[in-house]
Amino acid sequence: MIKQRLILQPGNCSKLHTIKFFLVCGLIHLEPFKHYPFYLGSLNAILQTENLTKQFSSILAVDSISFQLNQGSITAILGGNGAGKTTTLSMLLGLLEPTSGSINLFGRDFIKDRYSVLGRMNFSSPYVDLPQRLTVRENLTVYAKLYGVENVRDRIMQVSEEFRLGSLLDRRVRKLSSGQKTRVSLAKSMINRPEFLLLDEPTASLDPDTTSWIREFLNKYRENEGATILFASHDMREVELLCDEVLLMKKGKLVEQGSPAELLLRHDRDNLEEVFLEISKEKKL
Repeated sequence: MIKQRLILQPGNCSKLHTIKFFLVCGLIHLEPFKHYPFYLGSLNAILQTENLTKQFSSILAVDSISFQLNQGSITAILGGNGAGKTTTLSMLLGLLEPTSGSINLFGRDFIKDRYSVLGRMNFSSPYVDLPQRLTVRENLTVYAKLYGVENVRDRIMQVSEEFRLGSLLDRRVRKLSSGQKTRVSLAKSMINRPEFLLLDEPTASLDPDTTSWIREFLNKYRENEGATILFASHDMREVELLCDEVLLMKKGKLVEQGSPAELLLRHDRDNLEEVFLEISKEKKL
């Protein structure tokens, strides 16, 4: 029996998933852990959705999904084309209003009071263009001011160093390569030091070395700042390496969730790609 009380804080999630994995495998009994913080879900939930639904005319894009994200966690939202990932992210960003259901973010009703928390979050996607005629420096300056960042010049130098943008600062965005634009978009998403970061395929168009470095950066940022990260990705290896939890969507429904280790065990598969393909091929939800 483990006698030491687990103190679960941002960056300490590996202990949580080790114990959860042992529980699922039946290697330890549940009873001794019933009063431990992780069993009671005492990791601070910064985001909770209940029966979140979005209907576009005759198309039910998101069908009554409920989940929560704990502070300091990294969660992937997976699914094929048309699964509802982008619509879900858009509702969590306040870009789309849900047809029904609720979103609670940082203890606030996000649907009714999103402006009170938008400054604590940010977003990056290689598929959302930054103003092409502006330079990298000008783009970062605009977004820093929009987010009320203090000492804008210093903060721009910090993120440019973090994302290796020093030689690109005075280049117009339209003259950048796809990989460079992805790095600029990520730098923009970090300009306000967000507590909640939403990412859409954060390593798209990046070479393997930069991809590995971005993964390490995101993990360190989570650990150092206690930030919560939700991202969509088609890179299953990336999900396995980076994520604490996985949400898998299909036809607008949340059909599976759990840690990568739990999903592999539950479906008796060797990797998440096999789990994803198995669920995608199932005819019934």
